[in-house]
Amino acid sequence: MSSLHETVAVRRTTLPALGVRPLLFQAGLIAVAVALPAISHRLGLPVLYLLPMHWPVLLAGLAYGWVGGALVGALAPAASFLTSGMPGPAYLPAMTVELAVYGLVAGLLREKARWNPWAALATALVAGRLAYLAVTLLLGTAVTLPFLQATLLPGLPAAVLQWLLLPFAARWWVKAEENR
Repeated sequence: MSSLHETVAVRRTTLPALGVRPLLFQAGLIAVAVALPAISHRLGLPVLYLLPMHWPVLLAGLAYGWVGGALVGALAPAASFLTSGMPGPAYLPAMTVELAVYGLVAGLLREKARWNPWAALATALVAGRLAYLAVTLLLGTAVTLPFLQATLLPGLPAAVLQWLLLPFAARWWVKAEENR
C-alpha cells in the first residue's frame, strides 16, 4: 500500500531558482527591470507612478521563490545604475534594499509559507517600502510628511495594479514552465 504522500501530487507554488534555465530567465527579468525604467524615462512617463523596475522583481519572487526574488531584486538596481546612471546614487542603496526585500518576502511567503500570491505580494509591498524608509533613515534622510508624500504616495496606483495582475502572471509562468 502506498502512502498518501506518494499518491497525492503536491503542486509547486514556485519554480526552482537555480539551474541554467531559471537563471537565464532571472537574468531576463533583470534586463526587463533595467529596460522598463529606461523606456519610461525616454518616453517621459511618470516613473514614480508606474514603478517600472518593481514589476519584474515582484514577478521573480512570486515565480522563482525567495532566492530568485532576492537575486533579481538586489541586482536590478545596480545593473540599471551601471547602464543608465539611474536610480541616482542617493537613491541606489535604499532602492536596492527595497527591491531585494520585495523579492525575498514575496518569494519566502509564496515558496516556504505557501501563502496565496495576493497575500504574499501585499505583505512584500509593505515590507519593501518599510525597508526603503529604514535605509533612508539610516542614511540620514529627513523623513518628513512631504518626503513621505513625494516618495510613497505616487506609487500606490502601481502597487494596486501589481497586486491585481502579478499573481496571475506568476501563476501562468509557473504553470507554463511546469508543463514544458
